[in-house]
Amino acid sequence: MSTTLTPGAAAPLDAEAPATRKVGPLLLAPSVIVLLAWMIVPLVMTLWFSFQYYNLIDPTTHGFAGIDNYFYLVTDPDFWVSLENTLILLVAVLVITVGLGTLLAVVFNQPFVGRNIARVLAISPFFVMPTVSALIWKNLLMHPIYGVFGVVASTLGFQPVDWFARLPLASIIAIVSWEWLPFALLILLTAVQSLDHEQREAARMDGAGVLAQFFFITLPHLSRAIGVVIMIETIFLLTVFAEIFVTTSGGPGNATTNLAFLIYARALLQYDIGGASAGGVVAIVLANIVAFFLVRSIARRLEV
Repeated sequence: MSTTLTPGAAAPLDAEAPATRKVGPLLLAPSVIVLLAWMIVPLVMTLWFSFQYYNLIDPTTHGFAGIDNYFYLVTDPDFWVSLENTLILLVAVLVITVGLGTLLAVVFNQPFVGRNIARVLAISPFFVMPTVSALIWKNLLMHPIYGVFGVVASTLGFQPVDWFARLPLASIIAIVSWEWLPFALLILLTAVQSLDHEQREAARMDGAGVLAQFFFITLPHLSRAIGVVIMIETIFLLTVFAEIFVTTSGGPGNATTNLAFLIYARALLQYDIGGASAGGVVAIVLANIVAFFLVRSIARRLEV
């Protein structure tokens, strides 16, 4: 049995195509409007409050502030200390996670007994919430009396270290690095597994040792993956907050106060909404500048 199609049979489908093109944007419009409002409204409100005198304790202080909030922010010594702490935290965590992540990716790519279990255990910390991670490190590991590190030091005859009092910023760096190392490991391990084994075998037959293969074959192959890890981690590390809030609350003094915690302190501890909004705008500008250069750098590498 055969079926014949007449030229007129396709006409209804052709007639429906323009109507579908008109209806499609209308169906997407509500979602797009909600998404834009969700992004733009908070940004506009932050910009508005950054130019206003707005203090929750003193409601009589109100009105247009001009650039006074920004001037007070940049002339406040705490702002520059928080900016320095933010950069130190960012650079230190990137060095630790990318460096150890690269080495662990190479190690976990080698066959050994229990490799799959070791991979799962190494990646598991990434799924622990930042607040829980901070509590674990604060109470179970770094506590000078009850923590594992303190017990080990006492057993060996050493004086336990009060980490959050003597080395507060280093303690925060250790916690955040522990959280983000599995992410770097996961991305870099995937990149290592995509490396051509014939290339490494040819290098080995030519007399290249383990270190030569790593620096001249493995590391160049991982350059793009390392760039992606740096970009994603940078965006999130600029806003580290939970670990600082749970462990040190920005102290001692302002030793662990980063830009995110400074904005929190201005808004919810000093009730200065205008000053906090100015800090938020500055943080947004800095984050976008960093993201712009990172995206351009990675885009160049992807084009090569």
